[in-house]
Order: sequence, then structure tokens, then C-alpha cells
Amino acid sequence: MTRRLTASGIVAGYRPDLPILHGVSVHVDAGEVMTIIGPNGAGKSTLIKAIAGLVTVSAGTVEIDGEDRTGTPAHLLAGAGVAYVPQTGNVFTTLTIRENLIVGGAALAKAEALARIDEIFTQYPMLAAKRAEKARVLSGGERQILAIARALLTSPRIILLDEPTAGLSPMAAAELFDLVRGLVADGAAVLMVEQNAKAALKMSDRAYVLAEGENRIDGVASDLLENDEIGRIFLGARPEDVA
Repeated sequence: MTRRLTASGIVAGYRPDLPILHGVSVHVDAGEVMTIIGPNGAGKSTLIKAIAGLVTVSAGTVEIDGEDRTGTPAHLLAGAGVAYVPQTGNVFTTLTIRENLIVGGAALAKAEALARIDEIFTQYPMLAAKRAEKARVLSGGERQILAIARALLTSPRIILLDEPTAGLSPMAAAELFDLVRGLVADGAAVLMVEQNAKAALKMSDRAYVLAEGENRIDGVASDLLENDEIGRIFLGARPEDVA
């Protein structure tokens, strides 16, 4: 199986003298959805931002398809096949759906970008039906779909999702998870940070549990659903609330 992403011994934070991550290691293979869970303040979003080139990595390495990309700025990682979808501020609300997609395809040749936008509209009929409307009219779930669709314009091999279901209704979250599951059908890899642990574990292949900026547990997602230690310690819940 092709190893898409390997992050090894990552030490990172928003201040050089105050690291949030203390030697965290994760990897994701082609065709795999891998989720990072853990309590608030565990360093989950910091890790995904460090991988995405948005937080300085002071130690450790980030490899993309076997190539060292540690410290590569986010805009250059996009050219290396990495797409990052932040939790908030991930669409331009004053632009139309089509204009949002045009922005997402700015790095492509015009003809290629237009062809990819047509493919996106075919894949996501909801976006096609509202292509001329401003993104501000979309529901929370629809905005997340637009943000992910825009990221897909460059046909990324690695898709980084930071809390994609935050603030969504259970039904919208379930629909989004179905979408995420389908993203790996062509060999891409998804690394997702998610607070909705139970639902995320049910649709993921593997998962890592972080706590206090360190690796604590990792393994097959379905196995972690049955792990009482996760519910009791890392998620601040009773085991039956997680499993």
C-alpha cells in the first residue's frame, strides 16, 4: 500500500518556546481515512496545521509521498498534491458558488479549471443547482461541501480536514461523513481532525488519540470504538457514550 503521508516526531506550536506537540507521529496510506481524536487542547488542530505548513515545525519531519516536505509553505504544498480545508472561514461568502470554485482552480490552466468545475458540478448536484448564488445563502453543511469541493479541484492526493462537522446537525454531519468516505475511492488519503469521535471512528479506517500533545493510543478505528480507555480518559465521556 502506498504511504501518502508520514509525520514523524513532530514538535510544533505557535511560539518556539512553548510547543503544543511533543513528538507526535502519524501516517496515512492511499485509500485510507485516518482520524485524529482527543480532548480539547490535545493538539489535534495544531498537528494538522503543522502538516499543512501553517504552523512552524521545530523538530520532526513531514513526508509527502516519500519526499521530505517539512516546513514547506501551504501554497507550495498545494502544488505537491495536498489540500487543506480549515474548520472556519473556508468559503468566500460574498462570491457565488461558481466563483468560489474558480478561485480554487486558480493554479490550473483556464481550460483545465473549467473542465474540473464541470466535473465538480456533476459530482455535487446541490452545488450545480446553486452555482449562481452567493455562498452566504448555503447552510453549514452545504458550505462544508463547497469547501471540500473547492479543495478537490486540483485532484489532491492528500486531503486534510480540520473539524469538518463542527456546528453541523447530526443529519448534515452524517451526510458529510459519507462524502468524506468517498474521497479516497481513487487512492487519495484523508487525514481528519474530528470532535465527533463516535461517528468519525465508525467511518474511518484507523485513528490516533492525542492527549496533551502526545500520542496515546492508535489502531484500527473499529477496535478503538470498543476501547474503554478512550471514553474514560481521553474523551471525558463514559465508555457507552463513545462505543
